[in-house]
Amino acid sequence: MDDYGTFLAGKVFDDRPTGFDFDIPDHALTNGGSRRLFPHQLALVKWALRRGRAAVFADTGLGKTAIEVSWAWSVFQHTGNRVLILAPLCVAPQTVAEAALFGIPVTYVREFKRDGSTGIFITNYEMLEQFEDAIREGYFDGVVLDESSILKSQDSKTRTRLIQVCKSIPYRLSCTATPAPNDFQELGNQAEFLGILSQAEMLACFFTHNTAQLADNDKAKWRLKGHAKTRFWEWMSHWAAFIRKPSDLGFDDAGYNLPELLIAERVVVTGKPVASTLSERLQARRESIDVRVKECAALVNGSSEPFVVWCNLNEESDKLAAAIPGAIEVRGSMSIQAKEEAIRAFQSGEARVIVTKPSITGFGLNWQHCARMAFVGLNDSYEDLYQAIRRCYRFGQARPVEVTLITADSEGAVRENIKRKERQAEELASSMILHMREFCRREVTQASQQRGTYRRDVAGGQDWTLILGDCVDVARELPDESVGFSVFSPPFASLFTYSNLDRDMGNSRNHAEFFNHFGFLIRELFRVTQSGRNVSVHCAPLPATKSWDGFIGVRDFRGQLIRLFEAAGFHLHSEVTVWKDPVVAMQRTKAIGLLWKQIKKNSAMSRQGFPDYVVTFRKPGEALKPIAHTAEEFPVRLWQELASPCWMDIKQSNTLNRKLAREENDERHICPLQLDLIERLCFLWSSPGDLVFSPFTGIGSEGYVATAMGRRFIGAELKPSYFEIAKQNLAQAPREGYQFPRFQKAVGRWSRDAAREPLATVTHIDPDPAQIDWLALPGASA
Repeated sequence: MDDYGTFLAGKVFDDRPTGFDFDIPDHALTNGGSRRLFPHQLALVKWALRRGRAAVFADTGLGKTAIEVSWAWSVFQHTGNRVLILAPLCVAPQTVAEAALFGIPVTYVREFKRDGSTGIFITNYEMLEQFEDAIREGYFDGVVLDESSILKSQDSKTRTRLIQVCKSIPYRLSCTATPAPNDFQELGNQAEFLGILSQAEMLACFFTHNTAQLADNDKAKWRLKGHAKTRFWEWMSHWAAFIRKPSDLGFDDAGYNLPELLIAERVVVTGKPVASTLSERLQARRESIDVRVKECAALVNGSSEPFVVWCNLNEESDKLAAAIPGAIEVRGSMSIQAKEEAIRAFQSGEARVIVTKPSITGFGLNWQHCARMAFVGLNDSYEDLYQAIRRCYRFGQARPVEVTLITADSEGAVRENIKRKERQAEELASSMILHMREFCRREVTQASQQRGTYRRDVAGGQDWTLILGDCVDVARELPDESVGFSVFSPPFASLFTYSNLDRDMGNSRNHAEFFNHFGFLIRELFRVTQSGRNVSVHCAPLPATKSWDGFIGVRDFRGQLIRLFEAAGFHLHSEVTVWKDPVVAMQRTKAIGLLWKQIKKNSAMSRQGFPDYVVTFRKPGEALKPIAHTAEEFPVRLWQELASPCWMDIKQSNTLNRKLAREENDERHICPLQLDLIERLCFLWSSPGDLVFSPFTGIGSEGYVATAMGRRFIGAELKPSYFEIAKQNLAQAPREGYQFPRFQKAVGRWSRDAAREPLATVTHIDPDPAQIDWLALPGASA
């Protein structure tokens, strides 16, 4: 495999398994325990062990604890080294007890002791600092994140520490019921923890949003690129299993059908106006504490059932504990031992009512003995609400679960926000199940995977040849010094992705990979360009985002291209700025930096609109075929126009029809160059009869203009739908009397040289394109 083939192989999103096969016979771990793994649990454990680094996104009650401890025991048996389980506060004792049912010894510790002991250890996330040095020194070969949605916050110190500390551990397992409650972006944290892709790389590969808005505030929501929908879910299924019930993996759902969930809302009347801003909602919540507590106390005191009462404020907790006889509190200021003792008392039935916060006990605990709960107010976190409800409403619950949401009429904005997030979460979860079900089944059961294929084709006319294929491959097949002029607009890093092929430069996981890929083409352009001739590249500034670049601002894409071309041997020859209307950009993108209201708010965030640039590079050496113009066809006023460093009159809408090439899954990246822009470049830097090359042909704009101006054209296009439209456009290009439209008086009129030998027309290409001599073009070489 040559260098380019090796590079492409490295772009394939195929995180190969790094684990091992481990035999767990008879659907059970043979350690003398009284419990057995269910079939879906056994399949997930074996799959996660084969993967080495995997995520299990299983809904509450599907046995994540059994999966975690079984996986950890298998890693310990395989390596003989320690495995660390990290869990939310107060979950560790519960995990130790459940592991014992499988005959698996798990030791609860709060600090690491170098006493030579091995096995499985569990601690709270809050104690991670006590284990960091030991992890870095290789004392642990495996780590499990229980309720790994703790990774969700991009700016979280815990997230960053977990990813950095655990990256050297060879075997990693991430488990949660809510990997991304209502935001795709959170899945990137899971991938980054497991060492699959960083969050920024995942977003660059599969997602998109309004890039102009990102340049200002980085707050626009990411969404899957149209053509990436299936590819993204298949990629995820390699390292993550998402299930809501065993049948999602093809197993029997017997015993996993949940009882009814009954959610009732009680809105107490305060007479206050409905809050809208965050500060107003906090104030409304505090002002309504007494009436909400009174409503809840009446509900709980009128029942003899075990009851969980959820709150968010310490004052709420104090008043609820006072108003409900026998209620015990779990609050943040308590010691770990006191919290564990209170939770044990509630689980054992010693205490009927527990008052607590979702942020403290809302994750990981099993409270199926209780089927009644009340929320005395809500915050804006849907995940907190979902997880808190799932402490009781989970597989193993035998009775209908009744949930009462007690809010004040002045908190309406909070209720609506939660409902909106609930809809988003349901849509995301349903989408994940719908798309990943078959992929997960194949992955977990080791069925074969299928991949897309890369194909080649060729079409041509009297003076043009169009190749469906990788532009690097096409350029490598061109003869040395055969191209008189190249003009094109490359993919702008990963912002404009044309297909789902790894050969697409836009499918790059970061800037470095894009420029590495682009470098292969630039080196070939240097070889095929005639000495003393030029290459013109259309480009623009790129918005820098916090999630990808680490800051909010602008990336100098133009400057990076200049450095890349110069490194290949080109000289920077010329550049022109193409004016674009900032009002149009503002209306189209709603970019904060372009809005007039931002001037009044904080003009430090205001900015100018982005122009386009055309940067032209020259290959060193003496041109054997100079480009000569007569004074008649190139009058001084035309030169004065073209010599300007800023072209103010390029009509942005003067393009070929792009709609015909647009597919259902296409994004906004169909951006053909303006015809008058191409005309000026071809007129200035090529002669009739020259061979013009575009490695990113798109719908054929460069070839349309070049052939109309009496040049010959070769283009490469990777996307089949663009290839088909480009064929039509090239075949319909005007052949006589083409005029430079910038001037009313006819100047720059071209006609073909009838005596010039035409290019051969090729309608089919064999599997080995190197065996076809369609590149031996008359007059193409120096």
